[in-house]
Amino acid sequence: MAESVLATIRIVLVEPAGALNVGAIARVMKNMGLQHLVLVNPQCDQLGADALLMAVHAADVLAAATVVATLPEALRGCQRAIATTARPRVDTILEPPRTALPWLLEPLQLENGQAMGALIFGPEDRGLSNEELNHAQRFVAIPSHPEYAALNLAQAVAICCYELYQFLSSPAAPLPVAPSPLPASFSPLPFAPAALDVLEGYYQQLETVLLAIGYLHPHTAASRMHKFRRLFNRALPSSDEVAMLRGILSQVEWATQKAGTLDKQTKSDRTPTED
Repeated sequence: MAESVLATIRIVLVEPAGALNVGAIARVMKNMGLQHLVLVNPQCDQLGADALLMAVHAADVLAAATVVATLPEALRGCQRAIATTARPRVDTILEPPRTALPWLLEPLQLENGQAMGALIFGPEDRGLSNEELNHAQRFVAIPSHPEYAALNLAQAVAICCYELYQFLSSPAAPLPVAPSPLPASFSPLPFAPAALDVLEGYYQQLETVLLAIGYLHPHTAASRMHKFRRLFNRALPSSDEVAMLRGILSQVEWATQKAGTLDKQTKSDRTPTED
């Protein structure tokens, strides 16, 4: 049963540069029962000799890896995402892996198919950018000694995979009896949260509308939209709720366009005053 739960978790690597790291990550994923590796715009060959050398008996994980161009593509269909970072932001809570990662395993009421969670890791040289962090709902920082706090990418993935596996294997969270794939101590949410790509569509429309009506300005839009993302990511709205919100935005767009058309007609109907 633990294997079926872990199979729903995607390990997402954003622009990994080291084939040795990618191979080592595939190996530790297989060690801990995870199968789904997603590479976003990789800067190395995940099927090259270096990656296969480090993967050892996990070449199948590399062969099955999904390669996409952007982070939103990597998260398509996911309902929950946790990003790893060592850089705190003003309104961001950094949690240790042991506290945050079980959230990816909590049961959800599903609309279609199987719930999917994602654990996102940034490039070796810079970590995740603020824009990339905006796609996650919670944030993990791995505690380490301050004298040398920086972890290698493969080490960070290994720690997180280990924590996920240990949580499902520990006596405190007994493996479930069929048909439930999760520990009995969990209670499912009473609704299915919208997939992250559905939310992303809402965020894009929201930004467009708020710019059009003058609430947002181009030079401050990113920081203000970050706050909106944090708000809705905490709320975990359902697909129906997101559709309702998008309906409101569509009505605002229609009303704005209509008002603009009427204003143009009014101006064209005016006749020049005689001197």
